Amino acid sequence: MSENPGTPLPKIGSPAERALATLGVTTLEGVTKHTQKELLALHGFGPRGLRILREALAEKGLSLQGE
Repeated sequence: MSENPGTPLPKIGSPAERALATLGVTTLEGVTKHTQKELLALHGFGPRGLRILREALAEKGLSLQGE
């Protein structure tokens, strides 16, 4: 039996999902450990992915590190 490790990422596109995976991020909670600058520096992750993640984080009452 596996526990739910967190909230799944929203649909942000495969390149952005792969970029987050390089940081070990697979959940919204994992995203909160990183800054906007760190995320935008990832190859394959851009402003659209950031906007989608911010909206999903806001729905859960979460935010990026330093915000």
